[in-house]
Amino acid sequence: MTDQLGTLLRQLRRRAGLTQEQVAERSGVSVRTIRRLETGKSADHRLGTVHLLADALQVTPEDRQRLAATLASTRAAAADQSATAEEAAPAAAPEAQPLAVEPQSVATEAVDAAPGPPDEQPPPAAPAPPEAPAPYAVPEPFLAPGPVAGELGEAARVLASEIRRRWRREEEQRQVHDPYPLPVRWEPAPAGLTDRPENVQRLGPGASAAELDLSGDLRGVAEVYRRISSGRLVVLGRAGSGKSILTIRFVLDLLESTPVGPGGTARVPVIFSLGAWDPTTTALSDWLTERLLRDHPHLARRGPGGTTLAAALIDADLVLPVLDGFDELAEGLRRDALAALNATSMPLVLTSRRPEYAAAVRAAHSPLVWAAGIELTDLTLDTLAGYLPRTARAVAPEPGATGRTSVWDGVLAELRAGGTPARAHLAAVLTTPLMVILARTLYSDAPDRDPAELLDLDRFPTARAVEEHLLAGFVPTVYRPRPAGPPAGGGAARSWAPDRAQHWLGHLADHLVRLDRERQDLAWWQIGDSLRLSTRVLAVVLGTALCVAVADWLIAPVLYRVGAGEVFLQGAMMGPVAGLAFGAVYAVLSAYGGRTLFEPARVQLRLPRTLPGENGGGFGRHIGRVFLRRFVSGLLGGAVMGTGCACALLLERWVYLGVPITNPAVLKGTAINMVCFGLVFGLSAGLIFGLVAALETPVDTASAATPTSLLAANRATVGRQLLVMAPLFTLTIAFGGRLLIDLLQGPLGPLFWTVPDGLFIGVVAGLGGGAAYVLTFTAWGQWLLFGRFWLPLTGRLPWAAVAFLDDAYRRGVLRRTGAVYQFRHIRLQHHLGQHYRTRRRNYRPATFDPGH
Repeated sequence: MTDQLGTLLRQLRRRAGLTQEQVAERSGVSVRTIRRLETGKSADHRLGTVHLLADALQVTPEDRQRLAATLASTRAAAADQSATAEEAAPAAAPEAQPLAVEPQSVATEAVDAAPGPPDEQPPPAAPAPPEAPAPYAVPEPFLAPGPVAGELGEAARVLASEIRRRWRREEEQRQVHDPYPLPVRWEPAPAGLTDRPENVQRLGPGASAAELDLSGDLRGVAEVYRRISSGRLVVLGRAGSGKSILTIRFVLDLLESTPVGPGGTARVPVIFSLGAWDPTTTALSDWLTERLLRDHPHLARRGPGGTTLAAALIDADLVLPVLDGFDELAEGLRRDALAALNATSMPLVLTSRRPEYAAAVRAAHSPLVWAAGIELTDLTLDTLAGYLPRTARAVAPEPGATGRTSVWDGVLAELRAGGTPARAHLAAVLTTPLMVILARTLYSDAPDRDPAELLDLDRFPTARAVEEHLLAGFVPTVYRPRPAGPPAGGGAARSWAPDRAQHWLGHLADHLVRLDRERQDLAWWQIGDSLRLSTRVLAVVLGTALCVAVADWLIAPVLYRVGAGEVFLQGAMMGPVAGLAFGAVYAVLSAYGGRTLFEPARVQLRLPRTLPGENGGGFGRHIGRVFLRRFVSGLLGGAVMGTGCACALLLERWVYLGVPITNPAVLKGTAINMVCFGLVFGLSAGLIFGLVAALETPVDTASAATPTSLLAANRATVGRQLLVMAPLFTLTIAFGGRLLIDLLQGPLGPLFWTVPDGLFIGVVAGLGGGAAYVLTFTAWGQWLLFGRFWLPLTGRLPWAAVAFLDDAYRRGVLRRTGAVYQFRHIRLQHHLGQHYRTRRRNYRPATFDPGH
């Protein structure tokens, strides 16, 4: 129970935005005592001490009562353990005392508790009769530690509003309520996959667990969760059984029934796709914070204590994680993930396929601690008979028949009759919501399809064959030509050939498999990561070479009166030199920095309002790390660029002036140029890149990120960065270069650096180098280079890639999860990826027979 008191104190302190040192200064309690209480290492729990801490934290009356109840339970548990160890009569559990007292009463109690002379000690009280062990003081699982106020409360309110809006829109996209939600039902999970009932109900020693009623269906999932005292629930089900739909409905029901935000008491339920988590490298709280920052940019603002609002919400226990897809973790990570979840006490909901979760439980020798469990059951024939006819168009009745009929009536009658392998196969397939929705898409919404073909045993000899048919027909059906009309969301209507759409979607699915076996997040800034590193480096070299060459061709005729041939040759030489420099740096950073190197920037350029050293100094250390990383990258690239420029200058003099390149004096001069240009470009690029990093501050965004909005925001951010870097490059190279050359006159002179030469080099570096930086080192630049040019050029994506992704979302093939897309279901993703790979293996170049 000590850990419960410590956890509560730590949550209250973090919610107040105070450090242990600040609480110690306000309360007069030593930092060592506070630390021991929060870590559960203190065995001496004095009410006076807790009084002082409560006053210092300025907790609400409700929080005082919770502290009192938790303290009473702690004392009871300690007394019970002491009595057992000494084989003495059990002591009575102390009564929970209210903490809402006057400050002078706290001081009086502290004095009364202090030891005095023997003659002043009060006589011992008569022993009280033994009482039953006190239950653990466990808050409601869906409630926050207490009423939330201030900036953190407002952040929770905005987050809840975004979550509610996002998942309502997702339900509309999936037609969940048309004609009505499929009635997903469940049963209790096997006992071996859940914790003991006493632990689930968080009972004290010796208490007996009451029978926990977990029965219900999709409409009552939030109510079932409220019955679980620990706030931990495992949802099991096979692929397509409705786990994702259940989590969406759970989040919406919870948000609609409990207040969130200033004065509210509810945690904010947030769905996280667990397949992207690596528990061996990232702590759960850090990963949850990263996901919140990605999908909700406004949470990047600094909150109480100097941390981001996302981190503050997690630390204050104001987020209820709904972890979707435990089975999507790599097999080797599941045991570590379960161990990491067991090391935390936060309420959460976890979904998984049963075999993968059971294997992890066996490997970890423990289920998810404190967790109850439910397992989704198959849809029944009665459910299908009520649902499918209402999704389909009416057909003309047979002669003499009465009433309305649908294309499903005959199939449902066949399934009820049973008795044949074909009927058994189709009945087995239509037991999951995924297959029912696919069947609805193929046959209820299509005017020329008859579901009776699903009973053809020759075409579909197994249930697996029926499933593959439904998966294979989904994309061609949703991309079939439609009558002209305004598209959803406005804008010009787009049409895509079904076979080309399937090819492009197959590439995207294959791209996710290449990144990670079970990866689902389709992020636009990672769209080129499926390409080999050598291919990406080649694209960077060509793109940056073109940027610098074009800048040279535009600027040289303005500053110098030279012929078109010389201008073209100069640009043609300088471009590849710059391309090789940027390509070399890109290759090194990509090989050692991983995919996170080019994450989208949620920043704007302004002077920081917080100086290093304020708010604990963490801000200053962060700026220092970012500056150093950018400075080293710029220094490396600039040095390579300077070396290449010296070589290009030598080649130009050899072509136009006939300078012998093997002459010792010429080689010496080239070596000096390499040093000078390398230092000028390296130091200038390092300083500029580092300065831009130091001026980056989070954008104050008021709405959740979507893929298109985040892309637009990054395009604007990159434009502002370029506007800052171009003039800085020009001035730094033109005048800083002159200063550096003057310093090198002694050891390397005589050296020449005229103002026109400095301005020319500076302007070309500012425009061309700035554009090359954008292409190479920003998320939007990577998207532009690969998503808008390279992949469309090679036929793997359409040229209008953004419109295609957004259209795929509107057609129901993709879904949005914050700033990323995902395929509607992991099975659809796997099917499209496998189909794409099969077509690539079977591809043969066309041959042309002269005789035909």
